[in-house]
Amino acid sequence: MFCSQRTDLLNNSSNDTDHYSNETLHTAATTAVKPTTPAPPTPKPILPVQTGVKAQEEEQSSGLTIFFSLLVIGICIILVHLLIKFKLHFLPESVAVVSLGILMGGFIKIIEFQELANWKEEEMFRPNMFFLLLLPPIIFESGYSLHKGNFFQNIGSITLFAVIGTAISAFIVGGGIYFLGQVRIIAAAVNDCRCHYFAFGSLISAVDPVATIAIFNALNVDPVLNMLVFGESILNDAVSIVLTNTAEGFTRSDNSMVTGWDTFLQALGYFLKMFFGSAALGTLTGLISAFFLKHFDLRKTPSLEFGMMIIFAYLPYGLAEGIKLSGIMSILFAGIVMSHYTHHNLSPVTQILMQQTLRTVAFMCETCVFAFLGLSIFSFPHKFEISFVIWCIVLVLLGRAVNIFPLSFLLNFFRDHKITPKMMFIMWFSGLRGAIPYALSLHLGLEPIEKRQLIGTTTIIIVLFTILFLGGGTMPLIRLMDIEESQSRRKSKKDINLSKTQKMGNTIESEHLSELTEEEYEAHIYQRQDLKGFLWLDAKYLNPFFTRRLTQEDLLHGRIQMKTLTNKWYEEVRQGPSGSEDDDDEAEIL
Repeated sequence: MFCSQRTDLLNNSSNDTDHYSNETLHTAATTAVKPTTPAPPTPKPILPVQTGVKAQEEEQSSGLTIFFSLLVIGICIILVHLLIKFKLHFLPESVAVVSLGILMGGFIKIIEFQELANWKEEEMFRPNMFFLLLLPPIIFESGYSLHKGNFFQNIGSITLFAVIGTAISAFIVGGGIYFLGQVRIIAAAVNDCRCHYFAFGSLISAVDPVATIAIFNALNVDPVLNMLVFGESILNDAVSIVLTNTAEGFTRSDNSMVTGWDTFLQALGYFLKMFFGSAALGTLTGLISAFFLKHFDLRKTPSLEFGMMIIFAYLPYGLAEGIKLSGIMSILFAGIVMSHYTHHNLSPVTQILMQQTLRTVAFMCETCVFAFLGLSIFSFPHKFEISFVIWCIVLVLLGRAVNIFPLSFLLNFFRDHKITPKMMFIMWFSGLRGAIPYALSLHLGLEPIEKRQLIGTTTIIIVLFTILFLGGGTMPLIRLMDIEESQSRRKSKKDINLSKTQKMGNTIESEHLSELTEEEYEAHIYQRQDLKGFLWLDAKYLNPFFTRRLTQEDLLHGRIQMKTLTNKWYEEVRQGPSGSEDDDDEAEIL
């Protein structure tokens, strides 16, 4: 009985197994036969833009930012006008604009505290906007308005101050902070990467030339020495940016297995590539613009001519940044080359328009930068450490001294125009810092966030300290140093003027065409026997190749064009807004 039941159970089990196997095979066959339809891919947006409510909010925020920026610039323009009107020439414009920015930032903070409005995003200093929109016109204008004669005659001394001097200052500041951190004098720098503080030393070594040149002009310094300091200050900004990018690049890379000497050689190679590659790119762009406008005569259409100049001016910056070079260095050399060659291929109208437009745009950008620098005190949370700030200020002043005094003594062995100890002291005292160090500090990729806030706060304090105290002390320094001057020099105190805007508005320099035809120019060059080196090469070959020699017809057309514009301007002034013609007899003056 049990055997028969066991047999029945086995038979039933085998039947169930066969049924399960058949069902499984049927399901597998069905699955294999049934075609699978893949899900359609999610379409990617053509452009990564906001839509809907977010797009409206972004548009409103951008509109408020533009409005706020224009409002700040307008108030600062009125302030500069009042400084000129009431002859407050002893006060540098940068000091006044930064002070106004601080007051406006405090007022906005009070409004936000009372919950009346929230403009925190509009008053924020954006590094991308600074490097892409505000800084390029400033650097290009400084190169375009440069006096090329004295600049190229002193290019060796200028390069020594700009490259070697800036590197010395960066090494003193960065190495000093790292050393003080290792001996635990500065607690914030203990056990930190040395590249971070070399990057900080590089960015804080960028000086602002405005007050320096104002002091030298006020003291009637030799023009060669004036150009020496001005050229060093211009190149210093670009060199500081390149050094900062070099140090930051080594911070991001993995160099744990590289020795100190190899690191130095790699950093030197990277710096040389950035410096000379960017300079070559800017020079090449300037030469191409000169060659283009020499053979494509756009002189009878000034609007097209001016448009091409604007394109060639910004072109090297975008290209250099795109291929990982220094856009600031390239646009600086493009401005120098375009001023030396391309400028003389332009019509008289475009020459004047180009120079005045550059000065206007550069002034507005500088004003916006200094105003937002004052506003930035209230823009983001700060981390303040008194010992770190004090030691950084001491190292900045020490680095400037180690830069100026030894190099000046070294240059005096090779220069006919000696740099006196008094001039060395003025150069050291006038090492003001501007907005470039602050913008670079916001670009440093430091972690954690508290360290980035510490570097940003310290940079703001150093910049404001140099602008307000050193910049504000320029006039007392002039008074003190004039005590030892002669009576004739003391009489010129009333001519001391630290207003950059008024000085630029008094004259229009180097915008008129040379009135030498091609034959007269060649005769003039052969009569010059004192030209040597690059000056002879430039006068003999480069200048004739890249600039358009004038014919008598060109000179006549230029004079007629300028006379027509002058007559038109005089008619508009004489008639006034009402269109009246009360002084008809004065029209015959022209």
